[in-house]
This record gives sequence, C-alpha cells and structure tokens, in this order.
Amino acid sequence: MKIGICDTTFSRVDMADYAIKEIKQHLANVEFVRRTVPGVKDLPVACKKLIEEEGCEMVMALGMPGPEAIDKQCAHEASTGLITAQLMTNTHILEVFVHEDEGLGHKDLKTLAINRVTEHAQNLVKMLSGHDKLRKEAGKGMREGRPDAGPVD
Repeated sequence: MKIGICDTTFSRVDMADYAIKEIKQHLANVEFVRRTVPGVKDLPVACKKLIEEEGCEMVMALGMPGPEAIDKQCAHEASTGLITAQLMTNTHILEVFVHEDEGLGHKDLKTLAINRVTEHAQNLVKMLSGHDKLRKEAGKGMREGRPDAGPVD
C-alpha cells in the first residue's frame, strides 16, 4: 500500500514526520511517497501527481497558512484545489491545515500541529481499514488538534 504525504516549506512544524510515524504504528507494509512544495497553493497538483503518477491510495496534504487575510484566501484556494483533485482522481486527500493564528504562542502552535496531524493520520488509518471504522464516531463532535466538542444532546 502506498500513501502520499505532501507538505510545504512554509510550515513551521515538520508535520509529515509526525504523520508518517503515526501511520507506521498502525499499518504494516506501507510505502510512503513524500513530496514537499513551497506553499499551500502548490499542494493540489502535487497531491494529484502522487495519486496519478505514483499510485498512492490516499494522500495527506499538510500546510500551515499564515495569519494574514491573504494567507486565509490562499488557504481557501488551496482547499478548493484539493477538493477538485479528489474529484478528478476519485481518491481521498486529507487536508490538514493549521493556521498560524490558531496557536497561542509557538509552543501551543507546535502542539496543535502535532495533535492535528496525528489525529488525521489516525483517520487515514481508519479509512484504509474499512468503510465502517469511522461510523462509530459519527455525530460525536470530534475535533482534530483540540478537545472534541462532543455531541449535542
């Protein structure tokens, strides 16, 4: 099984390293194909190439947009591109973005990035392990990187 990991040089945390370590703990015989691009707007084509040219069964797109309005716009455009790439390839691309202004300082930003990418890596494992693995979590208000919101009772 091949899993693609695409990250950016703009990120301030090496999220790909944490994703790979987490996936390796749960899946045997996994081959990783990692590509690094400059920024989030470069992720869609890189992820599409991982699927079409490298034969990846699923891809994680990892990015850390900055705090400015233009950064949020670029993240939105990248997200739209990732959705398009998923539809074009009929393959899941798990978008894992951590916006710099989500953190309450450097230490919190790093913790958030590690937690979010690790929890999304666990989601990837569940998705690859069978269609019903995530069903028990439906409606539970799960959040990646921060405490779960919980269901509305």
